[in-house]
Amino acid sequence: MTLFLISLYWFTVGFLVVATLVPFSKIPHGAIRSFAFPREQFFVLALAMFAVGLFFLGGQQRVVGLIATGIVIVINAIYIAKFTPIWRTQSVDATPEEREDDSRRVTLIAANVKQSNRDYAKLIDLIKSEQPDIATALEVDAAWVDALYSALKDDFEHWVKVDQENSYGMVLMSRLPLDETEVRELLVEGVPSIKTRVRMDSGQAWRLYIVHPEPPVPNHDTKGRDGEIALIGMEAKKDPLPSIVTGDLNDVAWSTTTRRFQALSGLLDPRIGRGFYNTFHAGVVLARWPLDHLFHDPEFRLIRLARMPNVGSDHFPILFSFALSDTAAAHYLPEPSTEEEREDVREIVEDERAVDREAIGTDWEKG
Repeated sequence: MTLFLISLYWFTVGFLVVATLVPFSKIPHGAIRSFAFPREQFFVLALAMFAVGLFFLGGQQRVVGLIATGIVIVINAIYIAKFTPIWRTQSVDATPEEREDDSRRVTLIAANVKQSNRDYAKLIDLIKSEQPDIATALEVDAAWVDALYSALKDDFEHWVKVDQENSYGMVLMSRLPLDETEVRELLVEGVPSIKTRVRMDSGQAWRLYIVHPEPPVPNHDTKGRDGEIALIGMEAKKDPLPSIVTGDLNDVAWSTTTRRFQALSGLLDPRIGRGFYNTFHAGVVLARWPLDHLFHDPEFRLIRLARMPNVGSDHFPILFSFALSDTAAAHYLPEPSTEEEREDVREIVEDERAVDREAIGTDWEKG
């Protein structure tokens, strides 16, 4: 290897080591938290660097290179392995009888449409084709809501419209009756969430939370995002109804924030043991990770989980189908939250509520 290639190798290895380790910090800042996103990519790149060190380096350099890349491989593998079929699933599959009971079955499509995307027909056609009981669209402005309502008003009787021009608009469409509906800004002004009760044909009821917290950016902390996700988790835990939390969490499934959400809420992740189902970035094959999520109470049994075709957004829509049982079941539950985690949440929420600021990225999708 030439001196340039050796220098490039060590620069890459050094970057991988730092980028893999910095998310262990508890610092709630976008410059830190963003490094938790590409663990799949870090894992693959570290494997390549391990092979380079094994076959092209010698002596002490080979030993150091293999140890460094081996550590990176192991750490990232620990985080992402649970989202592969080698891991035990967390959500329980529905039985044939549960799948056939229409009165207990609910199918939901969640889509971040990207506000500046004007290809309304792609999402409309997808919804008409799949015929979900519930559909949610994020980043909708008035034009998006008008297009969806005009095309789908006969398909969905119940609507919750929160059109905004700041990339945080959302709309909920439902064939199933909704009540106790609230539109709330939990932490950051201009960043809404929806909370509602859904009533099934079987007479059962459950709670639906739709969220879209702020994204992590290098020049700002993540307290708004982390605090909102945690607050929803604690609320779902206390809710007497079985709950589903869905939306673009602007966070990956294996991050500290999302794992803490599961600990606080006790909700299950149907991706575990089944696949990554990466939804972002739809246009960049080598830079994709799971940002659009659904978490559910153990009363729900999984029927189907699928990533849908691109609808012109930077996110793929994702489809979830469940049967609602009368009893709770899980292959295993999330580890319960600790007092230290709950205290961290209280501090994050208190700090964020003391700040008067505009939501992150409100001008990204104008035009």
